[in-house]
Amino acid sequence: MAASISVLAASGALAQDAAVVQDGTAAQDGSAQVEDIVVIGSRIRRDNYNAPSPTQVVTREEATLQGFASITEALQSTAVTGGTSQINNAYGGYVTDGGPGANTIGLRGMSPSRTLVLLNGRRVSPAGSRGSVGAADLNVLPTAMIDRVEVLRDGASSVYGSDAVAGVVNIQTRQNFEGLVFEGQRNEPLEANGAGGSTRLSLTAGVRGDRWRAAGSIERYERDELTLRDREFTRCQTDGFRNGQDYIDPLTGQSKCYPVTTTGSNGVTINTIATGATTGVAAPGATGTTFNRWRPNSAVTTGLVGFEGVGGPGNDLNVRDTFEDRMLNESLISPVEITTLYGEAGYQLNALGNAEIYGEALFNQRKSSQTGYRQLALDYAVGSPLIPANLQGSVAFGDQGLNQGQDVGVRAFIGYGNDHSEQEVDFGRYVAGIKGDFFVPEWRYDAYVSYSRSKSTYTSEQFLTDNLIASLDVVSDGAGGFQCAALASNPGCVAAPALTTQTIGGVLPQDWKDYVFRPVTGTTEFIEKVASIGIDGPLFSLPAGRVMGFFGAEWRESEIDDTPGLDSQLGNTYNYSTSAITRGSDSVKEVFGEIEAPLLVDLPGVRELTLNGSARYTDYDSYGDDTTYKVGLVYRPIDWITVRGTYGTSYRAPALFEQFVGATSGFQSNSIDRCNDYGAPGVNPNRVANCASEGLAGDFQSTNSVRVITAGGAEAGLSAETSTNMTLGLVVRPPMPSSWGDLAFAVDYYEIEVENGVSRTGAGEILTRCYDSNPEDFAADAGFCRLVSRDPADNSLTVSDSYVNLATDNVKGLDYTVRYRKDVGPGTALLNLAITQYTEISNKLFEEDPLVDYTGMVNNPEFTGTADVSYAWDQWRVRYGVEWIQGTDSYAYYEEDPVTSDYDLAVDDYWLHNASVQYSADGWTATLGVRNLFNENPPTISAGVYNRVGNAPLYSGYDYLGRTAFVNLTKSF
Repeated sequence: MAASISVLAASGALAQDAAVVQDGTAAQDGSAQVEDIVVIGSRIRRDNYNAPSPTQVVTREEATLQGFASITEALQSTAVTGGTSQINNAYGGYVTDGGPGANTIGLRGMSPSRTLVLLNGRRVSPAGSRGSVGAADLNVLPTAMIDRVEVLRDGASSVYGSDAVAGVVNIQTRQNFEGLVFEGQRNEPLEANGAGGSTRLSLTAGVRGDRWRAAGSIERYERDELTLRDREFTRCQTDGFRNGQDYIDPLTGQSKCYPVTTTGSNGVTINTIATGATTGVAAPGATGTTFNRWRPNSAVTTGLVGFEGVGGPGNDLNVRDTFEDRMLNESLISPVEITTLYGEAGYQLNALGNAEIYGEALFNQRKSSQTGYRQLALDYAVGSPLIPANLQGSVAFGDQGLNQGQDVGVRAFIGYGNDHSEQEVDFGRYVAGIKGDFFVPEWRYDAYVSYSRSKSTYTSEQFLTDNLIASLDVVSDGAGGFQCAALASNPGCVAAPALTTQTIGGVLPQDWKDYVFRPVTGTTEFIEKVASIGIDGPLFSLPAGRVMGFFGAEWRESEIDDTPGLDSQLGNTYNYSTSAITRGSDSVKEVFGEIEAPLLVDLPGVRELTLNGSARYTDYDSYGDDTTYKVGLVYRPIDWITVRGTYGTSYRAPALFEQFVGATSGFQSNSIDRCNDYGAPGVNPNRVANCASEGLAGDFQSTNSVRVITAGGAEAGLSAETSTNMTLGLVVRPPMPSSWGDLAFAVDYYEIEVENGVSRTGAGEILTRCYDSNPEDFAADAGFCRLVSRDPADNSLTVSDSYVNLATDNVKGLDYTVRYRKDVGPGTALLNLAITQYTEISNKLFEEDPLVDYTGMVNNPEFTGTADVSYAWDQWRVRYGVEWIQGTDSYAYYEEDPVTSDYDLAVDDYWLHNASVQYSADGWTATLGVRNLFNENPPTISAGVYNRVGNAPLYSGYDYLGRTAFVNLTKSF
């Protein structure tokens, strides 16, 4: 079967070869017989791609020529995402949906939860670890068996159901595949001595009989770790301020390094102790004679002997140590090992309407890990025998949780060293179905059931609070050392090390580390079941042609069960968030239909006018029913001009974690306490009255972190997001003499507006709206104040921040695509150009808020583009490609003057060049090339505003690997 792929895409590959047979090989003369096909964005079989919605097609050959070692890399590329930042392997140290190691895709400037991923037209269920599993993990896809990727850049909930808000990605496997193919690829970063490189090996096989077919693949993908040490721009994260405003380290004379932090300076201090105010010797860069923070210095013989002062009244925090070599072992790109098995089969029954029974099976295992760095704030109680004599009189603070109610005499800020997190995710997806001719002539039916299960274990190394407490309560062991006071009842207890210069410097006894620093393991299971049936065929005839219809019904049930490690559930992980069990389920019943009607054809001024309409009725157990619709129109006034457009509604059902995530507590800086210094001039009078009513002084300064509890919104009646989508497009294929070649151009305008967006308000916003509210509401714990409580003993705050329907998100923009093909000499030259322009990326949290437009700000470029030129002759093909991200700046948003500001909040245009050559002969193909040909490093920005990777913005559009060579070898048998 062949499919005419002459559609203009929204971006990327505007048009593929004139005809493509089902196994993905090009017809030589373009004259292959065209049969009915199903196009992404529609359920109706048609004989062309002349659909009302913009569609992009990426073939496996194009992905190979661009040097992508996996389908994940291809889908997250600028050509597909249009500049939208994606969750990739640089996010291993961040809290992300799906957990560390998961890779997701979001289109049109929106989150992954608003993009639906399909495999052969059927949903790919979420996979990952921890409680926030809610989107498909691209790692599970069978790269070896993929023929092409179809990307619909339009809302399509009426066709596919929930989540198809910003678009749909359909991964199509090779059909009717026969033979045996071995493929191997290696990507080798040249600037990092191979660190961060990847290898993929696969074997694909297929056989056919008179009534049956079977095909499958097995593949292994491994990516090596890239650490902060491996790239120059991550070895020393500095302030990056302009006008000479970086803090200069007095020990080096250079800008100070802060490799632990991600957004700013004042990095986590190490090799330091905290004491009560004491007279002593100032360290280089420190001022005064009285200090409460100290760094070991054996040369100091007066004041606090053996220590120099690095902190106290009037001293800059940056004087303290913030860097040691082990910090450079942190993962920049985390390592992963992925094994994937995929199989599909079909058997002709010669019954039930010439039916075929078919099945698919996909098994995927991902083993990912991350290396981090931990600081340990170890508290020695007043009078502890572990404190040396010259520090015995110190009282640093009240009990901070490790000393059983006793005051802290000395706190040691220790650079503990590297910690490791690991995830193992086993994903299975199984499909069984039957399709054939319906009893009504020319109608067909397709019914299937599927079962998907993601089962993961995730482990992180944590300090256990109870073991730390036991280890710090010591008595003499009678031999010059110490033992735990509770050793008789806790025989495994290991006494904490005495407070020495080595201890402060992170040289710690291994047996004590093994006792207090333990792996904590949780499990996550996500199950999705689907049963679906559909029928399609001609309804009746109009003068312009037949009206085609599709009608179907579907049932889906999903359930999640995330059980964190017991220590995490009990809050026994020191200075780390606690997590409760996430457990819940939801199910939905849907009926839907689609009709396509040719209204006019072959009339003056109307070569074609076709109407497409779809609707879906949805009934969820969680929130009730909903209806969505979509209307599309294709108008061709003359053969070489097509006008297309759609308008419709979409929705996104709340993810299970948004409904049921267990109460998880974390901590934010004490700086977000709105009562800090509330007596200063110009403060909101409501805030003044409300803070005073809690008995706080006007110059109050919080010294406690703000505890933030996150929970699911099911009990609060969380409902679905609703949205409207509109696209308008123009496709032009001007007729030209054959010697001029073939030219095609498309432009598409799009608008998406999401209402009732599922979001969390944010602790800072809750505190602002509470403390600035009417004092009567504050006193009554009304409005947002019901989410805030202050402990009368220590004035610490607790904020409840659950998922609610709040946000409004708008995205508007245009896609421009040009494709030109011309025979030149012995071969054919092909030019592709695609540009995405965002004219608005705005959102607001509350109805009364103004919309804030982020277009053109850092990580939200207005323009991105890709271009490539290739030349194919005989058995050769060469390609040169360019990816472009327009420069951005955030000065206006932060009300900074770009001329005088000390912050660097702008990045220049970013260009990536790629080149490759391919040779095919006698059943084998070799492809060699280089990505990031000119070794373009990511741009840099200042600290303190955006998350950074070293000195660069954390943004998936930038290449962190540097110049990378790749080779792909394919052999067919």
